[in-house]
Amino acid sequence: MSQPEPTTLSQDPTSASRKQDHIELAFESVVHAAQSDTRFYYEPLLSAHPVTTAHPVTFLGKKMGLPLWVSSMTGGTELAGVINKNLARACAEFGMGMGLGSCRNLLYSDTYFEDFNLRPIIGPDLPFYANLGVAQVEELLAKGEASRIIDMVGKLAADGLIVHVNPLQEWLQPEGDRFQQAPLATIQALLEAVDFPVIVKEVGQGMGPESIKALLQLPIAALDFGALGGTNFARLELLRANKSEQQLFDAVAQIGHTAGEMTQFVNDILLQEKERIQCREVIISGGMRNFLDGYYWVNRIQTNAVYAQGSGFLAHARGEYSELRAYVEGQARGWSLAQAFLKVK
Repeated sequence: MSQPEPTTLSQDPTSASRKQDHIELAFESVVHAAQSDTRFYYEPLLSAHPVTTAHPVTFLGKKMGLPLWVSSMTGGTELAGVINKNLARACAEFGMGMGLGSCRNLLYSDTYFEDFNLRPIIGPDLPFYANLGVAQVEELLAKGEASRIIDMVGKLAADGLIVHVNPLQEWLQPEGDRFQQAPLATIQALLEAVDFPVIVKEVGQGMGPESIKALLQLPIAALDFGALGGTNFARLELLRANKSEQQLFDAVAQIGHTAGEMTQFVNDILLQEKERIQCREVIISGGMRNFLDGYYWVNRIQTNAVYAQGSGFLAHARGEYSELRAYVEGQARGWSLAQAFLKVK
């Protein structure tokens, strides 16, 4: 029986350089047990290599191309306009949902409107939400000016409003607002005053089980974690304060709940409070460093969920769109790879 012809250098022109790379990088590529990601079973026999980076999901009543959400970031500066437009373009291309940064400036002026006017870019079919702090919502409702919120959401052609609940951030911010009532009461009053969907999120501390249970029993559209582990806006504001304030409150700025803790809280509440739960959609945010974190927690939570990134997008959205596009495409390719070969333990 004749033997097959050996592969020649001309048939595989990269062979020599590839083998040299293997020799030089062999020691650097050793993975020690402590470095292994133990959250997954690696199953190399059960799938071919993925051929698509599209992973359609239905979230907030709309079809998305990826289970990935652009977390609320900042607005109101020239750079923020560039960032927001790049992010909206990426959402349109890859099918992601998006929450705006605080739209407080739009309540009384259109000066920065174009920084937030992203519906023409993102298109009509993807989730797109405006954003206000609970302090502004409380103030407007107390003045009988819910119409300002309704008008702002309408002007942006947004699907609804994200309310960020941030008592520690406001307390530690040198110019911070002070809540006159519990945020839960403000959210309940808002739900009675508007007829569009409302999402509630924290901004870097996450929430404990009693707060989560109270929210899931309300007819909000979704809970956005804003968990401890990502950008911590309370600590960010503390860094702007004087040294004595920093020393006094540094420890409290680091208190909160991780995405893992909050996922367990949600799962327990869904099991224990079945009949009382009205909200069954979740945005898992806070410490989502990459597609593996998102893939893990979206599969661990026992309800409809997507994962979100803020600073990860921000780092790539300040310049040319091509940089952001490559980053998002990498997240999509990574999700495809995880779905093909990784099973969550």
